[in-house]
Amino acid sequence: MQLLKLVQNLVKLGEPLPWGVRDAHGKLLLAQGHVIADAAQLGAILERGAFVDVEEARAAVKRAADAEKQRQQQRPVNLFTLWERALWQLDRLLRSTGEPGFDARADELAQHVMALTDRDADIAIYLCVRQDPKRLSIYGLAHAIHCALICLLVGRRLGWDGPMLLTAVKAALTMNIATLELQGRLAAQGVPPTAAQRALLAEHPARSAELLRAAGIVDELWLAAVLQSHERADGSGYPNRITDPIELARLLRGVDVFMAKISPRATRAPMPTQLAARQLFQEEQGSAIAAAVVKEVGIYPPGELVRLKSGEHAVVVRRSVNASTPMAASITDRSGMPVVNTVVRDTARPEFAIVAAVSDKGLVLRMPPERLYGLPE
Repeated sequence: MQLLKLVQNLVKLGEPLPWGVRDAHGKLLLAQGHVIADAAQLGAILERGAFVDVEEARAAVKRAADAEKQRQQQRPVNLFTLWERALWQLDRLLRSTGEPGFDARADELAQHVMALTDRDADIAIYLCVRQDPKRLSIYGLAHAIHCALICLLVGRRLGWDGPMLLTAVKAALTMNIATLELQGRLAAQGVPPTAAQRALLAEHPARSAELLRAAGIVDELWLAAVLQSHERADGSGYPNRITDPIELARLLRGVDVFMAKISPRATRAPMPTQLAARQLFQEEQGSAIAAAVVKEVGIYPPGELVRLKSGEHAVVVRRSVNASTPMAASITDRSGMPVVNTVVRDTARPEFAIVAAVSDKGLVLRMPPERLYGLPE
């Protein structure tokens, strides 16, 4: 039996339940197919400590994933479609450590992620900033992809060469291989980690490195970066509390922490990117890595919702040379009413200057990103 709270993100109000809901003794309370009408009814059910059968929950998660894959396959092939497919390519990779050729498959996927990022870095950053809170169950996959592409951009800004960048991307994609499913559960469960979950988190850098070595990885830089990806220079990190983690491990940790802060959870909204960047810079005492993250993402990164002096709400779509004046696609008119056709505004022009970042993201989530970038939907 599993608490309903752990998978409540798959419950859609007004639609049939994908599983039966039971009490702590296994007695059926609501049959599969029952329709929960509103949030109040769902809240009352959750308050009772409702449960679902583990196998029924797994089957429902698989059905949802299969439906999403089918939907993505039917969409026009554009960068957003290719990034979505990369998630599932990563899923297959991380589950194939027992099969020959893992190293070659990891290399191929890493180069694919690098190529997608190079095709349009602004769209890549948009995906990091504008995450769907209804997809928390695949947080582990999305987080790995996002960390990998930010590591690539930051590594380039730091002047790293091609082989080092490729190793950084592979390390980011695999650093949490030992906790792939746990990450999704933690993001969606709505309660703090249990003691058992904390123990798994504490050992996961070492366990991830062990899994990679067993899969045939012999690149010691890759393995060391994964093992040290949660170490801190003050010795307060884990698992070995070392004070001199290698540079690649420091990059992994910085990007990992930054991306975790700006990602949604069941228990909280994502932290504003400006605040997350400021905290990273302070925590890292202005290190070159922290500075590079801040400069690469920008003050108003792609995906950020802002209010313009004109009164329009707009989504940042392109960075510019000046971090304070990006290009932004308006999604409302001057009175705040949603518009069908977006218009790109140059926020360097006084009449379209950014007045403030906007915290209410609901309107953005309903806007197809392809429309913001002028791509086929």
